[in-house]
Amino acid sequence: MASQAVICIRDLRVEYETPGQPPHAAVKGLNLVVNQGETFGFLGPNGAGKTTTMNVLLGFVKPTAGGATIFDVSVGNPSARQRIGYLPELTYYYKFLTAVELLRFYGRMFGLRGAEMERRIETVLNLVELQDAGRRQIKTYSKGMQQRVGLAQALINNPDLLVLDEPTSGLDPIGRMTIRAIIQRLKQEGKTVFFSSHELGEVETVCDRVCILHRGAVCAEGSIQDLTRGKENLEEVFLEVIGFKKAGESLS
Repeated sequence: MASQAVICIRDLRVEYETPGQPPHAAVKGLNLVVNQGETFGFLGPNGAGKTTTMNVLLGFVKPTAGGATIFDVSVGNPSARQRIGYLPELTYYYKFLTAVELLRFYGRMFGLRGAEMERRIETVLNLVELQDAGRRQIKTYSKGMQQRVGLAQALINNPDLLVLDEPTSGLDPIGRMTIRAIIQRLKQEGKTVFFSSHELGEVETVCDRVCILHRGAVCAEGSIQDLTRGKENLEEVFLEVIGFKKAGESLS
C-alpha cells in the first residue's frame, strides 16, 4: 500500500517586497512530498528558504504562487493545523510558569479539559523526561530542559505531524542525544516528523529522507542511503550540492 502524503508542496513561490527594489524570491517553484511516518530532514544554508517554507505550512506566510496541503487540506485553511505540533527555533515562554502550567495553557487551546488534560500532560512530560521537573518554574531550567518543554508543548495535542525548526540548536552533546532519542520514539509511534537542522550528523542518524534547499530551490532530494552512496557522509553531499569550496580548493 502506498504511503499517504502528509505534506504536499506544489510549485511554491514566495516573494518579499522591498520599496524601490525588485521583489526578492525566497522560495522558487518548490515541489516536495513528505509521506506518512517519515522523518524528513529539510536542509540548507542560512537564507535558503527553509523557514519561509515552514511559515507557509504553518499559515504564517501566504504564497505568492503555488501552494501546499497538509493531510489533503490547504494550508490556508486553519483546520489544516489541528493535527500539527510546532517547535520554533527560538522559543519564548513565561518563565514564571511551571511546565505543567504551560502545558495546561496549550492544552486548553486544543480543547483538552479535566482528566484527559492531566493524562496528556503526564504522557508528554514522561516522553521528554521532565516528569520530575514538571512543577518547577521554567526559569530554573537549563537550555536543554527548555528545549524539551518546548517539544512537550508541540506534542500536547497528540499531533500526527511534528514541524521542528532547529530542534537541537544550541544544545550540548547530551541535549542533542536526548532530542534525537525523542524523535526516534516519535517515529516508532508512527508520527511524521519534518524538521530543519544544521546538525548534519543528527540528520544522517534519524532521517529517512532529506531535501537540500539552496537559494530557494531544491538542489538534492532522496534517502540518506542514496544521497551518500559513494560519499563519505551527508556533510560532503551538502557542501557539494551547494557549491561550497573548502580552503585550498580551486575557485575556478
